[in-house]
Amino acid sequence: MSRAKQAAQEQAVPATAAGARLQQMRRRVRLTRLSVWAVMAAGPVALAVTVASPATVVRAAPATKPATVKTAAAGNPSGYATVFLTAWLRSRAGDERSAQARLAQSMAPHVDLPETATAQPGPESVVAVRSAQQAGHAWSVTLAAQYADGRVRYFAVPVLADRAGSSFTVSGAPAVVASPPRIEGPPSPYTVTVPTGGDLPSAVGEFLAAYLTGAGEVDRYLAPGVRLSPVSPAPYQSVTVEQLLAADEAAAAESVPEDGTRVGVMVQAEARDADGRWPLAYELTLSARSGRWEVASLQSGTAQAGGARS
Repeated sequence: MSRAKQAAQEQAVPATAAGARLQQMRRRVRLTRLSVWAVMAAGPVALAVTVASPATVVRAAPATKPATVKTAAAGNPSGYATVFLTAWLRSRAGDERSAQARLAQSMAPHVDLPETATAQPGPESVVAVRSAQQAGHAWSVTLAAQYADGRVRYFAVPVLADRAGSSFTVSGAPAVVASPPRIEGPPSPYTVTVPTGGDLPSAVGEFLAAYLTGAGEVDRYLAPGVRLSPVSPAPYQSVTVEQLLAADEAAAAESVPEDGTRVGVMVQAEARDADGRWPLAYELTLSARSGRWEVASLQSGTAQAGGARS
């Protein structure tokens, strides 16, 4: 078909949306034919390259993972229960305007106050001894109330917490319960009796005197790299070692063993001040160096390794 005829046919197409689309299709066909002719004119090598070229692969961007937000665990309401029980035990029905009664009712609006003939003596102290999270956000807190006459009474207080663990409410009246059972501790590892009068008891006694009474410098009894400050102000006037038990046989040797030997000991001591005597106990680790025993650690956690001795 000649170009003249083609142009005549294109002009015959009505200027409508359908006609416009038809013209676009015809242009695409012509462009495709021209491309093929160009490749064939370039030779078989160009055609082979065109066929072998891999198609462009469009990879979808990976979906962004949602951020993980960790929520804080619900707070333990032991402190809240302690405040409530203290106020509740120090208030009574008929005296709702007292500060303690108002506090108790603000923390537990639906809990009645104790009804007594007279104002009951409040406890000297209230301490939480156990808390257990129950179903959902419900807690049960066991508290010990100690009175001036030596009595100790235990209460279980139900508490509800919000999801964030930042707000609480007492959900019911306290319940008087039995004291938590005591358990038997593990056997002591300190089974070796260290005889008095040896180098190790002497080192321990002098160290405790410096530590608790200010008699001498504590540093001179410490192993290299150990730092320990004495109790200040010194609380006692004198300290005496009553019994010394060790976990290692080397602690009971008549002479100081070779350098680097370490032993653990339990010291039963008696400290005295102007008011009387005080039985105390300390767990120590001692190490041998240059024919003497030095304190390597104090189990109270105040001795730290590292740093230079002054």
